[in-house]
Amino acid sequence: MTPPPALTALSSTDFDQYLTAASQPLLVEFWASGCRPCQALMPILRDLAAEHTGRLRVATVKLDDAPDLARRYQIMTLPTLILFTAGRESTRITDLSSTAALATQLQAFLD
Repeated sequence: MTPPPALTALSSTDFDQYLTAASQPLLVEFWASGCRPCQALMPILRDLAAEHTGRLRVATVKLDDAPDLARRYQIMTLPTLILFTAGRESTRITDLSSTAALATQLQAFLD
């Protein structure tokens, strides 16, 4: 599965550069093939990226291809979302039980 066009697919090679290059917060979904909740989350993230264009960047990292990033960020649960601001982890979201809860958690960083 490939990420929807509104999402930026990052690899181990370009992750750090992309992380530090922007002025907007960066929300990254760490996912793996075969993870159905990860796949179900992609359209929600695409909508979120479209809704917050210019205020939030949304990217994905396929951990099958980037195990070093899984180790660096200690990803234990999939999907895991990490919001980075100014290149640093601001919050980590692993409870994705509802879209509303996700939006509420992110809103504090977008205001």
